[in-house]
Amino acid sequence: MPSPTLFDPIKLGAIEAPNRILMAPLTRARSESVHVPVTDLKAEYYGQRAAAGLIIAEATGISQEGTGWPAAPGIWSEAQVEAWKPVTDAVHAKDGRIILQLWHMGRLVHPDFLGGKPPVSSSATTAPGYAHTPTGKKDYTEARALPVSEIPRLLGDYAHAAKNAMAAGFDGVQIHSANGYLIDQFLRDNSNFRDDQYGGSVENRTRLLREVAQAVVDTVGADRTSVRLSPNGETQGVDDSNPVPLFTAAAKDLQDIGISFLELREVKAFGNFGQTDVPRVSPEIRKVFTNPLVLNQEYTRESADEDMASGLADAISFGRPFISNPDLVERLRNNSEIAPDNFKTWYSEGPEGYTDYPRLSEATAA
Repeated sequence: MPSPTLFDPIKLGAIEAPNRILMAPLTRARSESVHVPVTDLKAEYYGQRAAAGLIIAEATGISQEGTGWPAAPGIWSEAQVEAWKPVTDAVHAKDGRIILQLWHMGRLVHPDFLGGKPPVSSSATTAPGYAHTPTGKKDYTEARALPVSEIPRLLGDYAHAAKNAMAAGFDGVQIHSANGYLIDQFLRDNSNFRDDQYGGSVENRTRLLREVAQAVVDTVGADRTSVRLSPNGETQGVDDSNPVPLFTAAAKDLQDIGISFLELREVKAFGNFGQTDVPRVSPEIRKVFTNPLVLNQEYTRESADEDMASGLADAISFGRPFISNPDLVERLRNNSEIAPDNFKTWYSEGPEGYTDYPRLSEATAA
């Protein structure tokens, strides 16, 4: 029996995806200062990309505590829920499918977003580099270690956000556990120095991920819950000395919980970002996670076909190509040119570099 291709359907829990080309979550910063999506613009943007097998909408704050990016959307208030509804309606009107990524940035939230209070993390650490704030770039500050007594509140924030996402019309949710944000700060040993039940051993460092996943599953169902991990390489100052046992244990836990799919953002060993010494962890995760596995990071049509054919991936999520190619599925199907994106407009305001990229047919006519 031949291996499935990018263009074959796949069942992702409760979601019947018509192809295996997923739109990865992409922060685009086009929300109001109170983290309410700019509805008409965002509805047009996602509606343009509804041919993806599944859209994983941009990282969206579960609470003010967890949101530290200017003009990033949230999902904790009624106003935010109402603003998202026309977006999901626009995707569904084009027979698309869309889920929402639930985000807590942890130590990467600057106190300017918190009324001067420090951010929270696994331990009292400071992220490298600088934060983007409404008044410009500023150094990160030391986080306070989240006490065990506050973890039930955090789990409640995740459950509340998941419930709100479903009320806004999303087909499911993804728990952002990658890229150096809060859950990743608990997972990896260069940012988690705790000596309680959430630190030390792999079993303890994966505890928060298990509890968050279970809280979300209990709220919206396992068949509408997915998770994103970044299992190798340093990201935003977070890294691990022994990633294979850590991330295979995390994946096994998520398999036991029964999530609908797992997405991995990997730095591939063939040289993206110059990290040629970082091995891929996905082959080991594939051994323990048998539900759909989605891989992400710098894929081309050729490398996607290779990982699909080998059985390593069940689907591929594409990020930046979806920025400048609203018809990416069609372009990949026809082996057409992939239009480049403009970095300067990734996080700007308005339609430029957001909804004004032409489809292939329009570009050809022009």
